[in-house]
Amino acid sequence: MISVVVIGAGNVGSHLVKAFQSAENINLVQWYSRDKKSIEAPTKEIELCHDLNNLKSADVYIIAVSDKAIEALSKQLPFKNRLVVHTSGSEALKKLDMKHKRGVFYPLQTFSKTSELDFSQVPFCIETMDKLDSDRLKALATYMGSPSYMINTEQRQALHLSAVFINNFTNQLYRIAHELTDYKSVNFDVLKPLILETAKKVQLTSPYNAQTGPAKRNDQVTINHHLRTLETHPDYQALYKQLTNSIKTTHGLKKL
Repeated sequence: MISVVVIGAGNVGSHLVKAFQSAENINLVQWYSRDKKSIEAPTKEIELCHDLNNLKSADVYIIAVSDKAIEALSKQLPFKNRLVVHTSGSEALKKLDMKHKRGVFYPLQTFSKTSELDFSQVPFCIETMDKLDSDRLKALATYMGSPSYMINTEQRQALHLSAVFINNFTNQLYRIAHELTDYKSVNFDVLKPLILETAKKVQLTSPYNAQTGPAKRNDQVTINHHLRTLETHPDYQALYKQLTNSIKTTHGLKKL
């Protein structure tokens, strides 16, 4: 049995609490939030805490707050020599105060409070200063049904950057596509099978080999037609050109 205190009630913290509650061999000792209103509809099974001085003893303290708050919050914890980890993809392990046994327990996934998550599909990137601590975090991930990987800070930061391209930037492209279809009164649902097939394809082959479309086949007629269509959306036209040139460069074709 591993005892855990979750510090933070944002998207990540809220999902971790749900996962810990439903997992065997994990004892959720407390859930801390500075703001009493930030934890919505807590169950009686969770002991809430709003004062760091009232934190109870646990095997692991998980700081799930914004990146900019990690360092200051870790300094405020009223104890030392306990395992304290953060969940950030971009912040270094050394952001945690040196009085603690430091670690990283980074879930590489997108989190929204309104969306349920299957933690068997959430890989955890683990970094610690000590093997015993890494073993404990690996066990914690295993009890959640999640895969885990030992990843150093530079590797984790590269993964986080890659995740921004894969998730955040891709979602913005979905949003632009949604706007363009709405503009012509076309139901965005027509595109959803393509979204799924695109994601499915890279499970089976490399993104390089999966690339298709007018830029890849150097179809300048279609490209020019798209650019004319986007003349009323200059920002999107510029983005289209940039992405088209990126694909052309990747595949050894002449840029626009």
